[in-house]
Amino acid sequence: MKILVCISHVPDTTSKINFSNGDSEFDTNGVQYVINPNDEFGLTRAIWFQEQQGATVTVVNVGGPDTEPTLRKALAIGANEAIRVNANPTDGFFVAKQLAEVIKNGGYDLVIAGKESLDYNGGMVPGMIAGITGSNFLNSCTSITVEGNNVKAVREIDGGKETVSTTLPLIIGGQKGLVEEKDLRIPNMRGIMTARTKALTILEPVDAPVNTKAVKFEKPAPKSAVKLVAPDNLDELINLLHNEAKVI
Repeated sequence: MKILVCISHVPDTTSKINFSNGDSEFDTNGVQYVINPNDEFGLTRAIWFQEQQGATVTVVNVGGPDTEPTLRKALAIGANEAIRVNANPTDGFFVAKQLAEVIKNGGYDLVIAGKESLDYNGGMVPGMIAGITGSNFLNSCTSITVEGNNVKAVREIDGGKETVSTTLPLIIGGQKGLVEEKDLRIPNMRGIMTARTKALTILEPVDAPVNTKAVKFEKPAPKSAVKLVAPDNLDELINLLHNEAKVI
């Protein structure tokens, strides 16, 4: 079984976020990047298939040379090879077109993408890839087993979970549940050294329209100071809740 894991290169949640050029561009200075958490769950599940069922695991990213350390980390975790599409990931459709081309040329049986990335939370790319390639698609996937060409998976739905069966080739939008956080792997020294010798192929992008553009970013408004009200001053509490918080 050939598995392709889509990897997003996203800022660590502990990084301080700033914008530049009139709040129209993300300021990367001092920002630490990591594998998108939903993608890391998918990668760990792919490595399980590698170890238990002899699958080969390829990781892919759409981005510039600055994303290669993230791909190398995925190789250190256990992926067999990596692909970088040499393009700026301008919007979801553009990224989906690039990944779809990799999938068409690679003949992958199972494609695992995170259901959404931590930076933009668009949640568009996995479904777009499936639409472009004509593959089966499951989103919000929390469990997957493969026997031959048959797949059984569990996905989250409003108010519960749904168990479905389908066949390969398949694209899933994965999330926490594919594996648990305790099962995530930290690269060891041997993995880091081995990753340096694994293939990292750079592909030029295919032509695709850029349909959206970020015009301006805006941070959430800072939280106001806490106001303390004496427990016996109910009139003041009601006044604040009604006139300032506007919740009653």
